[in-house]
Amino acid sequence: MLLAEFFKVGEGGLQDWVKRRFVEKFYGSRPHPFVLALQHPSRGTLLGYVVEHQHFLRQWVRSCSFIMARTDATDVILYELDNINTEFGGLGPEQPSHYELLLRMGESLGLDRTKILATPALTDTVEAIQVWDNICQQDHWVEAMVAMHGLELIANRNLRKEGARMHYFDPTILETGEVTDATRAFLREGYDADVGHSEEALDLAAKYADRFSIVEDVQATFMRSIDAFDRYLMARLERGRQFESA
Repeated sequence: MLLAEFFKVGEGGLQDWVKRRFVEKFYGSRPHPFVLALQHPSRGTLLGYVVEHQHFLRQWVRSCSFIMARTDATDVILYELDNINTEFGGLGPEQPSHYELLLRMGESLGLDRTKILATPALTDTVEAIQVWDNICQQDHWVEAMVAMHGLELIANRNLRKEGARMHYFDPTILETGEVTDATRAFLREGYDADVGHSEEALDLAAKYADRFSIVEDVQATFMRSIDAFDRYLMARLERGRQFESA
């Protein structure tokens, strides 16, 4: 494919371009190995998810904060505040954060919370986080917004309509006893929330990318971000194998 064709934005705008490239990378003819492992996950796969993802979520808060600090767009600030509350702060006892649900999933699988929090990230996770920190600190905040919130497409069940070969996980595991209750709660929260999160973020980013005439910069930065995400997902698998061989 010619480079000009690869970056061409069609009638669906930047939103459709981002979704198309994400599907190609993670849900195409060769779905990502972590996605395949998560369809019916082993205990090791889920623990690998827990241990590496806690580092990702702490980075996520920093990234959203950088975006807010670097924009005066009220709609973007409100979006990021809501996202931080959902992912990290929580909305009271009845709506624990994604971060809290992740830790509970780990505990339900037999891993103490103190142990989870004390485990350093693997090298690929550390390097991916550095990529995202650099994007959010140094690049335009619209680039940062797509780089980060475009990653929420991973759990967007509507990607099947965009050509994805499968969901992030087999939805039937939410209805059976295959995984723990805490695991179902964690997976269901993302399954329900990430459709709205990712779609709204892409709509906002597309609006401001056009306004600032930086669509091509946003596209290039998004490609860097999903390359880092690829390595980070592989780190989850590597950590899972460590648990399975222990």
